[in-house]
Amino acid sequence: MAKPWVNSAQRIGSDLHLELSGAGGRRAALIDALREAVRGGRLTPGTRLPPYRSLAADLGVARNTVADAYAELVAEGWLTARQGSGTHVAERAEPLRPRHARVPVRTPPRVRGPRHDLRQGTPDASTFPRAAWLASYRRALQQAPNEVFGPGDPAGRVELREALTEYLARARGVRTEPGRIVICSGFAHALRLLSRTPVLRGTLAVEAYGLPFHRELLADAGVRTVPLPLDEHGADVGRLTRERAVLLTPAHQFPTGGPLHAERRAAVVGWARARGGVVLEDDYDGEFRYDRKPVGAVQGLDPERVIFVGSASKSLSPALRLGWMVLPERYVDDVLAVKGEREAWVSVLDQLSLADFLSSGSYDRHVRRMRQRYRSRRDRLVAALAEHAPHIEVTGVAAGLHAVLRLPPGTERSAVKAATWAGIALDGLAEFRHPEASRTRMPGHDGLVVGYATPSEHAYGAALDALCRALPPETPETP
Repeated sequence: MAKPWVNSAQRIGSDLHLELSGAGGRRAALIDALREAVRGGRLTPGTRLPPYRSLAADLGVARNTVADAYAELVAEGWLTARQGSGTHVAERAEPLRPRHARVPVRTPPRVRGPRHDLRQGTPDASTFPRAAWLASYRRALQQAPNEVFGPGDPAGRVELREALTEYLARARGVRTEPGRIVICSGFAHALRLLSRTPVLRGTLAVEAYGLPFHRELLADAGVRTVPLPLDEHGADVGRLTRERAVLLTPAHQFPTGGPLHAERRAAVVGWARARGGVVLEDDYDGEFRYDRKPVGAVQGLDPERVIFVGSASKSLSPALRLGWMVLPERYVDDVLAVKGEREAWVSVLDQLSLADFLSSGSYDRHVRRMRQRYRSRRDRLVAALAEHAPHIEVTGVAAGLHAVLRLPPGTERSAVKAATWAGIALDGLAEFRHPEASRTRMPGHDGLVVGYATPSEHAYGAALDALCRALPPETPETP
C-alpha cells in the first residue's frame, strides 16, 4: 500500500510529497520515489532535501533507511551532500522525458491591445504612491493589535471608519459617525449588498446615462431601473413618481458631466422625505474638481435619507478594492446581515493602511498632486481639440478623469469605428444610455467619452495626436 509523506511543521528543508510503494522494501521504495521526483521535475536542481531524522519521522521509517537511500542516490549522481550544508538535488540531474512524449514548446499568443487607451474610469497606474503607501502599511502592520489577524469585522476596522468620518466631513461635507460606515470593496459591491436588503427592493430611478454594468447588476438582483432625463442642471428629479429610491451621481454626472443643481439637490431630498424613500449617492469624481470649489455631498442635507458611497478606485487604485458606505442608522443592521458575520471581501491590513494614509495626510497630498496632474491632462486635451478640431464641442470637463466630445447627429458610430482603426480605445456616449431612454425617445446626443487619465505621461501626447486625426472633419456648410 502506498504511504504518502505528509508535511511536518517541525521539519527543516523543502516540503516533499513522496509515495512509498512496491514490494522491494522501504529503502528501495524511497530510492525509487526520490529518483522519480527528480526525473519528473518535481524536485528541481539545487532543491534542499529534509534531514534524515525529519524525513524518517514523516514517513514512519528508520533513520538509517533514509540515510542509505540518500547515500545511494549521491553515488548515482542524483543528489549531492556536503558536511554542514545538507543534501541537495544535483545540478546536473535534469528532468527527463520519454522519447515518445516530446512536448513542443509553445510561445503563448501575444494579445495585442490598443496603441492608445483613452477609455474612461481608470487612473494613471504609474502614479500610485508606492513609497507613501508602503510607509503607511508598515506603520499599520507594526501597530496592529493581535485581533487584526483573526476574523474581520464585517463593518470594517474601526480605525478606518474613524479616519473616514473625519475625512469625509472635512473634504465632502458628509455628516456621519463610525457606527454608520460599512466598508466594502467598491461601488459595485455596495450595490450588490444593498440590492439584497429592503433598501433597493422594487423600482429604482437612475440617470438616463450611467454605467451599463451597474444596471445589469441591479437587473440580476431583480431591481428594475427607470431612467430620469438629463439636462444642463443634472438629473430631472421632478420626474420622480412612485419610486422608493433613486441613484444619482451629484458631484459629476457620469458620463455627461456637470453637478446636480442646488435646487434639484434640495428637491430630491424633499422627495425622499415625502415618499419615505432613499437617495443613493455615488460620489463619482467628488475629489477631482478643477474649476471651482468642491461640490459637497447631498448626504449632508439629510443623513437619514441619503446613502453615500465612495471608493479609492480612482483616487488611489482599483486594485486596492476599498470602498465605503455611509448609511442611515436604520439600514446598518440590514447591510451587515447581508454582508455576513466576517469580513470576506476587503483585506484588513489594507483597511489599516488606508486609515493611516488618511490620518497622516498622505491621502490629501496625493489627491492634490493628482488633481494638478489630471487638470493638466484635461487642459492639454482641450487645447489640442481647439487647435486641430475646433468644430468639436468639449463638455463635462469641470471635474473627473474624462471629457465628452459632442458630435453631429448620426456620426457617433462611424467616429468610434475610425478611432478603433487608428488604434484608439474609447467609448461612444450611446454605450452608457439607458435602453428605456432610447425606446421612449428621451433626449440624447452623439458623442465620444474620452478618458485622459489612463495613458502614461510620455504616451499622452501621441494619444492626443491620434485622437485628433481620427475625429470626423467639419461638415462644410451647404450653399
